[in-house]
Amino acid sequence: MGTKFAALGAAALVAGAALSARAPQIATAPEPALDAAQHLFYSGKYVEAIAATAPLRQVKASALGAYELRTSALHFRIKRLLGSAKDKEAAFKQCQSCPDLLKEFMADATAGRALAREGLKGAPRDEARLYLLAKLDLNEVWLNNSTLGRRKGFGLYKDARREIDGVLAINPNNLRARVAHAWIDYAVDTRVPFGFKWILGGGDRKRALKNMREAAAMKGGHWEEAEADFGLWEMLVAEKMTNDALTVARQLIVTFPENEELQRFVASGGAKKPPLS
Repeated sequence: MGTKFAALGAAALVAGAALSARAPQIATAPEPALDAAQHLFYSGKYVEAIAATAPLRQVKASALGAYELRTSALHFRIKRLLGSAKDKEAAFKQCQSCPDLLKEFMADATAGRALAREGLKGAPRDEARLYLLAKLDLNEVWLNNSTLGRRKGFGLYKDARREIDGVLAINPNNLRARVAHAWIDYAVDTRVPFGFKWILGGGDRKRALKNMREAAAMKGGHWEEAEADFGLWEMLVAEKMTNDALTVARQLIVTFPENEELQRFVASGGAKKPPLS
């Protein structure tokens, strides 16, 4: 067991070194306003990100990206409000703002999926739209099954997995799709009862961590890299690989110094754990 984790730790340190070696990337979002909203999201300022993305849903160039980002921010806001309560349903009922946030989430997820599907009618191999459709599906799956503890959305999960596989078939180096695929692999192996794993296509936590490390070492757009880096950090924390998680967190905090979860994690030497996405 010690040898296995030592090997994983060494590989994670390599990934951490790769983060340091990356050249600065220019953000590739459709417009500066969406860039600003992305920065708010990765800084852990979910209320501000929700507000910033609201008007961008009406702008053609940023609408689909805004729906995806806003549902992510709404999800993480709900997660933060519920905290670590074991009885998630009771915690949700006690949360005064959560029902309204959930309604906003569902409205945006529905509208975003409709927009993505409309665009895919004329361009079925548009990997950006196909990925965003998959991500909207996954946002709803993770919100219900992980954050709210509601076992629902099996059809959405199958759709998302097929869509992510479709993106990777078009472009095996699509960084966001690789990150999403690693999360799917990890979640199925670590959160799904053994008897149901095969129904969901199987999972493998070691493979997921390996693939997330590889994604975090890839070069891509500024926000793509940020997503991969945060994914690696959270997986390392979940695997209790604290020293390696600190290596990645210290790199992230340079770019996102306002992120309070990163601040607490680094200041406590890894004792303050971030919530798993």
